[in-house]
Amino acid sequence: MRTLVLGLAATLGLTLAAAPAAAATSTSEHPSRIQQRAAVPGLVVKRLVTGLDHPWDVRPIGQGRLIYTQRDRATVSIWADGRSRVLRGFPSGSVWVSGETGLMGLDLDPRFKRNHRFYTCQGGTTGGGHDVRVMRWTLNAALTRVTDSKRMIGGFPATSGRHGGCRVLAVGTKLYVGTGDAAVGANPRNKKSLGGKTLCLQLSGRPCASNPFARSSNRNKRFVHTYGHRNVQGLDQRRDGTLWSVEQGSYRDDEVNLLRNGGDYGWHPVPGYDESVPMTDQSLPGRQRNAAWSSGDPTVATSGGGFVYGKRLGAYDGTFAVAGLKAERVLFLKLSASGRLQGVRVPPALREFGRIRTVVDGPGSVFYVTTDNGGGNDAILAVRPRR
Repeated sequence: MRTLVLGLAATLGLTLAAAPAAAATSTSEHPSRIQQRAAVPGLVVKRLVTGLDHPWDVRPIGQGRLIYTQRDRATVSIWADGRSRVLRGFPSGSVWVSGETGLMGLDLDPRFKRNHRFYTCQGGTTGGGHDVRVMRWTLNAALTRVTDSKRMIGGFPATSGRHGGCRVLAVGTKLYVGTGDAAVGANPRNKKSLGGKTLCLQLSGRPCASNPFARSSNRNKRFVHTYGHRNVQGLDQRRDGTLWSVEQGSYRDDEVNLLRNGGDYGWHPVPGYDESVPMTDQSLPGRQRNAAWSSGDPTVATSGGGFVYGKRLGAYDGTFAVAGLKAERVLFLKLSASGRLQGVRVPPALREFGRIRTVVDGPGSVFYVTTDNGGGNDAILAVRPRR
């Protein structure tokens, strides 16, 4: 119940701490509470990269530079010294763009400084129609041109482009992928479908040996890490090694989930595509894992999210920052290591830019936010604490 109350408060734009605070500061107020409130810094937001159209993901690559994707334009660009340039050699024409699907998630290889590799999740064309797939790209030493590519995994279901996912996260020797269910009700719990899942593969392309069905005779099933998801839009690993996802709800119950290997997250909208069922349906056979945070009804239309760090960020340091599309805000969730929600903050400084697609940690006490308004009116924002 407390999780839902906090989620609803975030939906309405309220700020809650783990325990109720006094209505006003008084001389009798506990010093630790006053210190806690003082540790919430104001945020300064700068439009860093402008003139964009649905920028879906972004990563810092050192020396003040950024690499980012645009969903519908299907381009990968590098921003440096105040200017953006589209990477040459990236085959934008091969990206299938339809509705919510196009050029989506992006992450750097853990050895990017040495091998200049990065990964994207994108729509593609097959002999029989379309799919969603993960690609690996290699850049030249100057980081201006794509010199090599490899299809890491594909065959994620695609229909109209609805619920295409798709986020990638490269950590250590592994690549995690969050996928959408393509608005097909049977996909999330069908372990032979790659839709409505989180997947784990080695950077070599093989299934992770730790996957619960790694020895299955079915190739797709070997890659399944968790299942029972609707549309996974965010993935990140906290510094303690725990893995977290952001998932879009139907008309209710956007979710942030602590991912457990082999976990069932309870989305099963059948027969047909019955979106009236709970996002985590506890009437299903077996154990379904409850969300760490849920929006309740209505949704905020969550998208990307990630942990942000920096001593100067004060109360935001180490929180999970979740982008809201429909609600046009960023929610900062304080989460325990066991997955218990301890508080939600919604800073007003990030409620002035329309729809928010994703939040990505940056160097020092800086993080980046992408907007998602379309029409060439989008931007990558740089956010830092006020001095």
